Order: sequence, then structure tokens, then C-alpha cells
Amino acid sequence: MDSEKEKAIHEHESHSHEYGVYILVFFGLLALTAITVSIAGLNLGSLTLTVALVIATIKTCLVANYFMHVKFDSPIFKVFIAVCIVIFATMIGLTFFDLIFR
Repeated sequence: MDSEKEKAIHEHESHSHEYGVYILVFFGLLALTAITVSIAGLNLGSLTLTVALVIATIKTCLVANYFMHVKFDSPIFKVFIAVCIVIFATMIGLTFFDLIFR
């Protein structure tokens, strides 16, 4: 029983990052936010929204993987997250499709 407890503690310790990784991710998020604000000021036409959404997706992945530790979760949990994202994207897509053809 003690070996299982020690194994669980060791697994938890091996999944933690050093502070430097968190600081790099934080500065990456700040840089991506600055890029998003800069892009909003430019006139890129229809690409403005697309670029902003791509940057937001990258920021979401960084937060989920490093701050929420999804990177180290079991594969079934990642599948559930992916299914939720697909369902959400489908609902948003259907909503926009409905608005376009009214």
C-alpha cells in the first residue's frame, strides 16, 4: 500500500513544472495579447477576426496545458474536452449559418 502511495506522489511531482516554465508561458500570453490588440487596430478586412480567433485558440491551449495541467491528464479526459469543443463549435457554426441565410 505504501508503494502505491509513493508512486502516486512521485507521479504528481514529475508533472509539476518549474517556475521558469510558468513565467515563459505568462510572457507568451502577454505577447499574444499585445499582438491581438495590435491586430485590432489594423485594417485587415475579414482576416482581422480570423487572426484574433487563431491567437485566442493558441492562448487557450497554453492556459489549458500549463496552468490547468491538461497536458498530463489521462487520454479519456482529453477526448471529453475535444468532444465538448466540437459540440460547441458545431452549435456556433449552426448559429452563424442560420444568421447568414435569413
